[in-house]
Amino acid sequence: MPGPFVRSCLLAGIAATALTGCATTTTPAAQLPAASYVASKEQPGEEYVIGPLDQLNIFVWRNPELTAKVQVRPDGRITTPLVNDMPAVGKTPAMLADDMTKALSEYISKPIVSVIVENFSGTFSQQVRIVGATEKPASLPYRANMTLLDAMIAVGGLSQYAAGNKAKLVRYDRATGKQKEYALKIADLLKRGNSSANVRLEPGDVIIIPESMF
Repeated sequence: MPGPFVRSCLLAGIAATALTGCATTTTPAAQLPAASYVASKEQPGEEYVIGPLDQLNIFVWRNPELTAKVQVRPDGRITTPLVNDMPAVGKTPAMLADDMTKALSEYISKPIVSVIVENFSGTFSQQVRIVGATEKPASLPYRANMTLLDAMIAVGGLSQYAAGNKAKLVRYDRATGKQKEYALKIADLLKRGNSSANVRLEPGDVIIIPESMF
């Protein structure tokens, strides 16, 4: 029978093997494909969805007294001449124009309505949110062909103590209904000019930047 010293060495070896096994089974965060600094071909984004605090121009053809500039209230509704508390949030401008046309049809014959969004806020699902160790954490309205570099310029870059290469991007996958996390190398992008660290963003992305421990 092995002595106490031998048994201690065996136990230590088993523990070390177990710890090594745990370390090798850690799944690295997924990586996103690199995006160029300037899109080679500009493409339209998703159709815009009206959000709270958006400013709208409701134009009613040949009825200037019904035309109005309004701001979407925090509760997601608007009020215009003859139409009270019309839900606006979650609709595209074309959808809202159709609803306004139906509502105004009770008062005038065959109204023709157009809706123009003048100042954009968008819904949360169409914003890119940057939180953590940055100069100006913010929610940015998504625009077509937006990249990580665009977002970081908008928030003033990393703060002094940011761990930029430990940042992550959280993205909602509409196909599966699940969130997925991706690793970001923001310090490599901003401080070393590593173009492979620049990635394309999507509406609803959340970028989380931790602080360095040292």
